[in-house]
Amino acid sequence: MRNLFNPNSQEPFKISRTKIELFIDCPRCFYLELRKGISRPPGFPYTLNNAVDYLLKKEFDIHRANGEPHPLMKTYKIDAVPFAHEKLDYWRRVGIYYDHRPTNFIIYGKVDDIWVDKDRNLIIVDYKATSTSEEIDMETGKPHHLTYKREVEVYQWLFKQKKFKVSDTAYFVYVNALKDRKAFDGRLDFDVRIIPHKGTVGWVEDAILAAHKCLFADTLPKPSADCEYCAYRRRAQDIEVT
Repeated sequence: MRNLFNPNSQEPFKISRTKIELFIDCPRCFYLELRKGISRPPGFPYTLNNAVDYLLKKEFDIHRANGEPHPLMKTYKIDAVPFAHEKLDYWRRVGIYYDHRPTNFIIYGKVDDIWVDKDRNLIIVDYKATSTSEEIDMETGKPHHLTYKREVEVYQWLFKQKKFKVSDTAYFVYVNALKDRKAFDGRLDFDVRIIPHKGTVGWVEDAILAAHKCLFADTLPKPSADCEYCAYRRRAQDIEVT
């Protein structure tokens, strides 16, 4: 059954990390999906990205079981080890959940990985995969990089709400498939690097409250100026069908 918001219901309503991002991207698309059941068209599955994600988890889990840092962590001088916790698999597959009482929302998100430093601060880690000849620079303000940053910040917020000690610094394990090889030969070569991000979580609470207010409205909110989906709807409505 579709998870639709009913303003008259007293039952807690689940809001995923991705739906918070949808609200930030476009309040109208957020409202249409969660109040009216009209979703954006789904994108294509990123099967190669999923494969990289799966293999990275297996690799870091080997070092987690041994209580030792991954060689990449040593290379980047990160004084931590992969975090061993009985709920890690659950947080990855199902998510970490928090009951946000002011809105009666249950906020949740699925993490890729967690490390822990010598002071027992949890470090949020997210795996990313791409294929580009450009230098990967998270500080250029590109929309997808801003989305990535907000993603780990929501995870930081969630773990803080669950009373864990959380480091302000999160890390992206960024995997880039290289395209400068002379021949394919049935294999891909990757450049793997770790990119730090100092998160700020103050915006998360405000976004949740604003999303809550949006869902209680009786009229459609304004679309974001740069929402391609809303622009398509407007353009389609302007065309007379004969």
